[in-house]
Amino acid sequence: MAHDPHALDEAFLAFWRERHISTLTTRRPDGSPHVVPVGVTYQPETGTARVISSRTSRKVRNVQAAGAEGMRVAVCQVDGARWSTLEGVAVVRNEPDAVADAVRRYTERYREPRVNPDRVVIEITVDRVLGRA
Repeated sequence: MAHDPHALDEAFLAFWRERHISTLTTRRPDGSPHVVPVGVTYQPETGTARVISSRTSRKVRNVQAAGAEGMRVAVCQVDGARWSTLEGVAVVRNEPDAVADAVRRYTERYREPRVNPDRVVIEITVDRVLGRA
């Protein structure tokens, strides 16, 4: 079921605040899907989803390989019959302020992440929202 990303109801937004592990789907250089478990945060006011990661991870390298325009990706979470997928264009950001903001949001939803001097953030501009929450 598709939803207007700018008019999500409170139950749907609450689902994205609960502690759930998600999956991130990117494309490998050969075009095949690369799906990995991740922690993701969603900021509905700006339509931004964020995934923190190490700059050397496959998912980060996949997104970077797409160039400055970014890569179309999807993040999905499931809890029984409730599910949601956020789709959009992802870019990798390494600016200290962007990484610190993503870590703060991750800590609020999950827990404080381990120290990682190679941390970056995959930032997704969400333009499509699917699900049933």
